[in-house]
Amino acid sequence: MSVTIADIGVALPNNVVSNEDLRAQYPDWDFDRLEARTGVMSRHIATDGETALDLAFAACESLKANGALDGIDGLLFCTETPDYPIPSNACLLHGKLELPRNVLALDINMGCSGYLYSLEVARSLITSGAASRILLATADTYSRLINPGDRSTRVLFGDGAAASIITAADDDASGIIDLSLGSEGKFYDRFIVPAGGTRTPLSDATAIETEDRSGNIRTPADITMEGFQVLSFFNGVIPKHVRGVLEANDLTLDDVDLFVFHQASQVALDSIAKALKIPAEKLVNKLATTGNLVSASVPVALAMARDDGTARPGQLAILCGFGVGLSWGTALVRL
Repeated sequence: MSVTIADIGVALPNNVVSNEDLRAQYPDWDFDRLEARTGVMSRHIATDGETALDLAFAACESLKANGALDGIDGLLFCTETPDYPIPSNACLLHGKLELPRNVLALDINMGCSGYLYSLEVARSLITSGAASRILLATADTYSRLINPGDRSTRVLFGDGAAASIITAADDDASGIIDLSLGSEGKFYDRFIVPAGGTRTPLSDATAIETEDRSGNIRTPADITMEGFQVLSFFNGVIPKHVRGVLEANDLTLDDVDLFVFHQASQVALDSIAKALKIPAEKLVNKLATTGNLVSASVPVALAMARDDGTARPGQLAILCGFGVGLSWGTALVRL
């Protein structure tokens, strides 16, 4: 049974923070260098009290007009910034949407590879017969985990959500052709929020700010990202992984019409595109106005590409996410 991404709804906070806004706050930051490395000129940032649940609900509401939510019997919510430790955001969204009791609801705690991991969970549920039409919400408010004085993350990340409808395809030639996942947990500390969980609860000590050698300010309750090490790792992993998925399906890079990678940063996209020799016209890049949207990155980029005509029905596409964990995933999809 082939499974497809039937529809995608998107929700971004109304609050937009531009680089000009940040320049006014931080005149000492080298924005020419930051813009060149991140590719981000503005990002949507959740306002006080606006959560991943709120953004996911708005993304779902955008799908109601065409009846996409009719017949949902499975709900997956992928986020690393849930509204509460307990209960799950999936159950909260189930309640807000007033879905029937027979709809399963499950949270998935994954970051930048979360869309690919969630697609595999959805595909497995559908092919096993446990569900037939799944609503997959991917939403994060990473701005809640970023210290305002940490330019390495402040400029890069935005907040946002996507709601995808995953269902059986009309024919085996369309939808998800193949999907492969990977992880390297021993490098977990290269992208981490050290405090706030049960191992290191929040305290007065975890609220103390420190400054690193590059001048970035953060506390143990903020995101700590070893950007160079993470980029170096994925530069060695992702090109090989993408090639492996294509080779397993007797395809080459030339057979692919569109590449939708996690919108990690301009440097990351450029490095991967160079390694794989991907022409610019085949590479989706929506970083400038959204920034890195974590689990919502790939579906938002795909939806934006559909809206501007870059992604079209019948195209063969590679979807690829990578990041926190460290973890990664690649899907070969017929749009």
